Amino acid sequence: MDEREILAAGAVVSRKGPQVLLIHRPKYDDWSFPKGKLDPGEHAVAAAVREVAEETGVDIRLGPPLPDQTYTVGNGTLRPKRVRYWVGRPMGDDDVSTYRPNAEVDDVAWVDLDKARRKLSHDHDRVILDAFTAVRRRSTPLLVVRHGKAEPRKTWRGDDRERPLSPAGELQSDELVPLLAAYGVRRIVSSSSRRCWTTLAPYAHTADVDLGVTDALTEEDADDGTVTEVLHGLLTSKTPTALCTHRPVVPLVLRAIGVTNISLDPGAMVVVHHRRGQVVAVEQHAV
Repeated sequence: MDEREILAAGAVVSRKGPQVLLIHRPKYDDWSFPKGKLDPGEHAVAAAVREVAEETGVDIRLGPPLPDQTYTVGNGTLRPKRVRYWVGRPMGDDDVSTYRPNAEVDDVAWVDLDKARRKLSHDHDRVILDAFTAVRRRSTPLLVVRHGKAEPRKTWRGDDRERPLSPAGELQSDELVPLLAAYGVRRIVSSSSRRCWTTLAPYAHTADVDLGVTDALTEEDADDGTVTEVLHGLLTSKTPTALCTHRPVVPLVLRAIGVTNISLDPGAMVVVHHRRGQVVAVEQHAV
């Protein structure tokens, strides 16, 4: 990656109508989608949700990813800029009528989808709008997480099911919190092994979500049958869900979903966006 590259993230937020959420920036006198630069050490998915909330007052969860925008910015010395986008769905109140203008954003508006193309000021935003239109129907995320880094097997003397996360793994579990929050996770299904459920425990505590565990996702007990049974219903559920398991079990889970050729490092995740039992998009993230 170019060290000079500016990284930013945002979302095309939609609601029934259909309508999309646009902002007006007085500095540039333009209409665009809400977006902004990543804070130091911030993950792009967390930045996208944060920026939408800061610029519009609307809390969202992320849907399928959209194509990146890449262009150059600056006066004199030009720097590359890359903006990552997702579909966004409001969580709770989506009323922007009481928005207070400021120096960065002086107007926020829900715009009918058929009028948004004309209102947008930039061609690259119209490209993003076209991509959004292709996937705008509501979908649900299923996050498949490989547990964080654990204490080495060779130094652990107890039951392997009780083997804990290492300090690095505990840090990964904390770093997962804003990522799971960005997708609005409201259900957790985990292997009953300690290194798995403790990977998602910080999020469960923060978001006040029940942490469900099952032996069917453990290294010792998982097979195609048990995994398929656990996955039964998840792909037709409308509840954003996170599932945590082990490296050898991840391929069984993904195969049951219909996703192949993906491997995960400790603490990493695959986000499978599904609608009516069909996978509509897949993305992969590390912490």
